[in-house]
Amino acid sequence: MKNTHFLLTSDTENLKSIFPKAFIGEVNGQKATSMKEFHEQIGQALQFPDYSGKNLDALDEMINDLEWIEQEEVIIYISHSSDWLSKEKGDERILTILDIFDATAEDWKWMDEDDESSKKSLRIIFGDSDRIRTMLEEQEIPFGSVA
Repeated sequence: MKNTHFLLTSDTENLKSIFPKAFIGEVNGQKATSMKEFHEQIGQALQFPDYSGKNLDALDEMINDLEWIEQEEVIIYISHSSDWLSKEKGDERILTILDIFDATAEDWKWMDEDDESSKKSLRIIFGDSDRIRTMLEEQEIPFGSVA
């Protein structure tokens, strides 16, 4: 498994056994085909507080916090990635979300122990699909695979 924030998997059944100590929040891509649906899905998956907004700024703020999640390792698992945000015109919003995920995962890596928040490790795992694989490759975003 490469040391990267983004991973692809075709083995959706064994994520809990592969990452036994991780908090895994699943976003079902079939139920998150629009931005509105995605915000609802990720809010539920990561147990965002009720006051959380439903926009990209709120998403960025919430995943940079995650203090309500006890586990140090947090995984955002997007199943059915071929359907994820498929009703959006173009890939611009998906790329923005990928940027937010990547920047947040990188920030968590370099967090000082003196910071008030507890340190987290963030990974984003996609159910493997040609669509997401092509998007990551075209954007030159490094990714690995879960065995």
